[in-house]
Amino acid sequence: MGRSQELREFKCGTVIDCHLCNKSIHEISLLLNIPQSTVSGIITKWKQLGTAATQP
Repeated sequence: MGRSQELREFKCGTVIDCHLCNKSIHEISLLLNIPQSTVSGIITKWKQLGTAATQP
């Protein structure tokens, strides 16, 4: 795994952590200096993976 992949995973984890702390998409975007569409996409994928993992 390359350094950029690790950074992407770290940033995704940071987005999810902020989301779990009830930060808005706008606040997360400003804090991490990434577009709101990216933040929204990360949260959406995370939610889809969470529900898919709990189904039998």
